[in-house]
Amino acid sequence: MESKKKKQLIANAILFVVILVATIWFVFRDENVEEVVFAMKQMSVGHLLLAVCVAFVYVAAEGFMMWYLLRCMSGASSLKSCISCAFIGFLFSGITPSATGGQPMQLYYLKKDGNSWSFGSLALMILALMYKLVLVLFGVGIWLFWGTSLKSYLGIGYYRLFLLGLFLNSALVAGLLMVMLTPSVVRLLIDKAEWLAVKLHIMKKAGSKSARLDHFMGNYQGALRYLKQHKERMVVILLATVLQRVLVFALTYIVYRGMGLQGTACTTIMWLQASVYIAVDMLPIPGAQGITEAMYRHVFLTIFGVGSVTASMCISRGVSFYLMLLVGICVAFYQFVIKKMG
Repeated sequence: MESKKKKQLIANAILFVVILVATIWFVFRDENVEEVVFAMKQMSVGHLLLAVCVAFVYVAAEGFMMWYLLRCMSGASSLKSCISCAFIGFLFSGITPSATGGQPMQLYYLKKDGNSWSFGSLALMILALMYKLVLVLFGVGIWLFWGTSLKSYLGIGYYRLFLLGLFLNSALVAGLLMVMLTPSVVRLLIDKAEWLAVKLHIMKKAGSKSARLDHFMGNYQGALRYLKQHKERMVVILLATVLQRVLVFALTYIVYRGMGLQGTACTTIMWLQASVYIAVDMLPIPGAQGITEAMYRHVFLTIFGVGSVTASMCISRGVSFYLMLLVGICVAFYQFVIKKMG
């Protein structure tokens, strides 16, 4: 089963690379590469460094929130370890369809770092809930108060994709709430997760499964009750998630200004970037590659102009996604290979 797990990881990596190559071909097939490179060189170094910092903080913020939640539940992980976990989650979410590989790897890492299954799974569920909830709130707000302008920028096809993404994210929020608040559902899911972990040789099969599940559920419900009694902690996570999303939406505006462009309001660029995230977030494509680039070029064409839109996309997407994937690869290699050798 260990070899099967490795084969699946290799298959995901190959699929990611194939889609990446196809995306590069799609982006540059009708472009003058020299003109794109020239436009990218117009990017201010200061703005580029700011964009890199914003992207790093965006991912690291998840680690901070993870650490904050685990600390509330007497978890074992340090802030540094949680930030590493966030980058590992970003990596495996980016290379697996619908980001399905991120949280299982994070849960495995948290357990390996000394946290219980119950605390780790609850912290990750809360983070997933807040992440999707804030995305849905942004989406609903944009749709209600900026819908006409949004439709004109997106066009009917991408507008429908935005609505589909908003619906799917809303359904997932409802599902996560049900899982968190319904103990019987949680127990069933953990039972299945434990069976899968045994099959993948992540953990060994042991006796008294019912007793272990009861212990898990006791910890899970106790931590959930604690968080309900300390709602201010959930408010902190919600506000931190809002700030996290605002940062990544604003990254495109940083690129816009860094390329010496002006005339479009920061909020307009942020709402458009948010609409792209919402539209592609739930698509079963590793890293939403291809569709993200296609939608970005269509949506931002009138803002950046024909000569700069592809260059801006390369910078924005390169910094916020591919560079962070590279950081995630380095972190994962250190955590799972170098430390193991040491």
